[in-house]
Amino acid sequence: MARRTSTAPATAWPVLLLAGAFEVGYALSVGGSQGFTVLSWSLVAVVFFLLTLFALSLALRAIDVGIGYAIWAGIGAAGAAVLGRCSSTRPSPRPRRCGSR
Repeated sequence: MARRTSTAPATAWPVLLLAGAFEVGYALSVGGSQGFTVLSWSLVAVVFFLLTLFALSLALRAIDVGIGYAIWAGIGAAGAAVLGRCSSTRPSPRPRRCGSR
């Protein structure tokens, strides 16, 4: 059975990339919320969470769920790892390439 889509395949991929970027924002803001005890960061985390789910749901209307989810999760994990390392104030055993703190 053919699936009806309201998102064109050409626009689904940029929306999926945007959903991945929102996922990175969510992951970083959850860290900043310190266990959801800091209200401002907690609100930012909720906004990013809603944005990432909305954008992902739009993209998955035209992209296969398995492929779309794998790409979204990969962007989120890699982006959070790279940007989290750059924004962390904890000492690192190796010198950082993205800044010297």
